[in-house]
Amino acid sequence: MTPSDEILDIVDENDVVVGQAPRGEATARGLRHRCVFIEARDAEGRVFVHRRTATKLVFPSHYDMFVGGVVGAGESYDEAALREAEEELGVSGLPRPEPLFKFLYEGGRHTWWSYVYRVRCELPVNPQVEEVAWHTFLDDEELERRLDDWLWVPDGLDCYRRLRAFRAREAS
Repeated sequence: MTPSDEILDIVDENDVVVGQAPRGEATARGLRHRCVFIEARDAEGRVFVHRRTATKLVFPSHYDMFVGGVVGAGESYDEAALREAEEELGVSGLPRPEPLFKFLYEGGRHTWWSYVYRVRCELPVNPQVEEVAWHTFLDDEELERRLDDWLWVPDGLDCYRRLRAFRAREAS
């Protein structure tokens, strides 16, 4: 089965399941589905940053500061967050990602409910070559400097801005 054959739950504006469709069809038709974004930090507190492979269905060759992906049909956000984090980082035995907040992403012809998580990954990473073309860990200041220099996935950039605002509210 290819990634475009994966079956997804299609959801409405309230994140209620209204049907199912293969991932390729959901992407092509702009059907709203579910995704997870996981901010992975290493033992030093640096953020895992990567460039997506050129073969990715959505936003190929773009940079991302999150690991994650679509939530499969019948899968919970929490299950998807752990699965996606372990798959993309190439680790097993990762602590369960901590849920932070949920938002509706709407960008052009793409729309999905997005749950944001964070996880500490103190294991050596070995990212999936099908998903990750390049990776590194950046401290927050270096990541901020790269925001204007690199081509970022638009949903990840939107999520990153929301995460900064969330942290500012948490700190006050």
